[in-house]
Amino acid sequence: MKYSRATNYALHTMVYLTLQPKGKTIGVEQLAKIQNLSPTYLSKILTKLVKAGLIESIPGVKGGYSIVRQSNEITFLDVIHAIEGKTSLFNCSFDHEDLQNGDCLIENVMIEAEKKMKEELNSRLILDIANQINKETL
Repeated sequence: MKYSRATNYALHTMVYLTLQPKGKTIGVEQLAKIQNLSPTYLSKILTKLVKAGLIESIPGVKGGYSIVRQSNEITFLDVIHAIEGKTSLFNCSFDHEDLQNGDCLIENVMIEAEKKMKEELNSRLILDIANQINKETL
């Protein structure tokens, strides 16, 4: 299983924004430079994070992006859903009319595994990573 590069950049962006003092905004140019990618590409990612209610965009010369939700509430799963959406990772492509209940046994296993992965990602906070980074730089 592999997440898109956009999710990778979104997670790194969220950690960086979490490390900033409350109320400080960071421009797209600076965020893009830190991750060595184009501001245009990062803008698309930031737009999804804004739509998900994780960050806000402040217009103007001194504007930029900042965390809008409480840092201790933002999970890895929140960021992943903002970028990847909430659809299941696996969908059975076969018609199982030969089974009594019509369920795909393979899909049932995959759904259970995905459920456990989501539980883990939902229990992990972006803030925890930011705190680890802070401890390492002290």
